[in-house]
Amino acid sequence: MGVEVHGTVTEGFEPVGEAFARNFERLGDRGAAVAVYRNGRRVVDLWAGVKNIEGTDGTDGTEPWQRGTAQIVRSATKGVAAAVPLLLHQHGALDLDAPVGHYWPEFKAHGKERVLVRHVLNHRAGIPLLDRPLTPTEALDPLRGAEAVAAQAPVWEPGTDHGYHALTYGWLLDELVRRVTGRGAGEWIVDRIAAPLGLDFWLGLPDAEAGRVGRVGPVEGPEPSGALRARPKRSVTAAYGDPSSVTRRAFAAISPFPDPNDPAFRAVAQPAANGIATADGLARFYASLIGRVDGVRLFDPATVERARAEESAGPDRVLIVGTRFGLGYMLHGSASPFLTPGSFGHPGRGGSLGFADPETGIAFGYVTNGFRTTVTSDPRAQALVRAVRSALAG
Repeated sequence: MGVEVHGTVTEGFEPVGEAFARNFERLGDRGAAVAVYRNGRRVVDLWAGVKNIEGTDGTDGTEPWQRGTAQIVRSATKGVAAAVPLLLHQHGALDLDAPVGHYWPEFKAHGKERVLVRHVLNHRAGIPLLDRPLTPTEALDPLRGAEAVAAQAPVWEPGTDHGYHALTYGWLLDELVRRVTGRGAGEWIVDRIAAPLGLDFWLGLPDAEAGRVGRVGPVEGPEPSGALRARPKRSVTAAYGDPSSVTRRAFAAISPFPDPNDPAFRAVAQPAANGIATADGLARFYASLIGRVDGVRLFDPATVERARAEESAGPDRVLIVGTRFGLGYMLHGSASPFLTPGSFGHPGRGGSLGFADPETGIAFGYVTNGFRTTVTSDPRAQALVRAVRSALAG
């Protein structure tokens, strides 16, 4: 018997509902939701399965997923967090071409005087790792992360190449926002993004919302195709397997990585890795970047173009495969396929995805509690993206 899918689909978008059901039947989803907006109006709002992955804490994995169920979205957080410096620039409070040290003097140490604000967003800052990783306890204090990246020497000459700043991105962005506004990115998002839009998105989960958030965990399923597929290039395998590689060290900037189900970890703001959202929250956010949603629009047209203009492209020093970045957003490409070449957004390691496509007016959000080993291209999210493309082709 197939999973029971709940929610609504606007006429013409039925292929998305069909693909969503197949994700449970064929691709191993346990609990998930997908939302799609077109021109500021929600056209897909679906959820199915269970809220929790069964855990050793006694969680039995039988409570049903509800419309308001939220999950940790890992690096899909980066796309929401990136809106903060871009909005500060849009309002004249932050210069993207200024040195980070102009706002954060301690950051200049060890030859980082030439790191620009835009280098933080386009992954060209040259500090994707920490020589001494933070412990999980230290990572609960965002100021410790900021101190660590300020004291870190660059791995390459800033601005000359790019590599995914998997975790250090969060401390860089958060402290930069704090130096400019006096508040961390999570607080800024609550007041200036989530509240005006009515978003289900938290960077630093309040106790009052904890009951809505499900437990995540690993699930089995068919291996992904594409850039980070089941049998990756030998160079990719070697990079992830070598404890001394930039790749391995970048993902181990917190070691061991905190349990994403730990309430203490969920309660702090790490703008690279621990945002919590509903699928509708992600989709609604991206819809507000490219158009009005209930009268609210975040990005003006110039900021949209700034966000999705290619800043970095080619072999990624951390992910090894070819990646493309704008300012804070991954761009459509083989490592992170979105809807069309003009799309911009961010996947989350394990499966989640959010993006916007200005040309079609589509904004997309997918969240799941079943984490896979995928980094940028999960087969469940990609099946849904293909279904959206099919619906538009109609």
